[in-house]
Amino acid sequence: MDSRSELADFLRTRRNRLTPDQAGLPEDGRIRRVPGLRRDEIARLAGVSTEYYTRLEQGRAGNPSPEVLSALSRALRLDASETEHLEDLLTRPNTATRRTPAGP
Repeated sequence: MDSRSELADFLRTRRNRLTPDQAGLPEDGRIRRVPGLRRDEIARLAGVSTEYYTRLEQGRAGNPSPEVLSALSRALRLDASETEHLEDLLTRPNTATRRTPAGP
């Protein structure tokens, strides 16, 4: 699994384990199609745009600042080891390699 997939899975599973009630968010009346918080809710809690959080979750946002990492950790209610893992995932280069055709 490449680091982008790992990051997406990690952030998604952490979002899914939190309910709006646990996060202190009021009920907005929208039907939830997935468990846990929506991307826009995590983004709001972390103080970043939904677009930026989406790019982070997709592994397309580059290296976020320490302040963003801290805000995401708080919003997702990560413990110390989960925060360290998130930092590793966000700073690790993408390990996916492209296959090249074998030479003669």
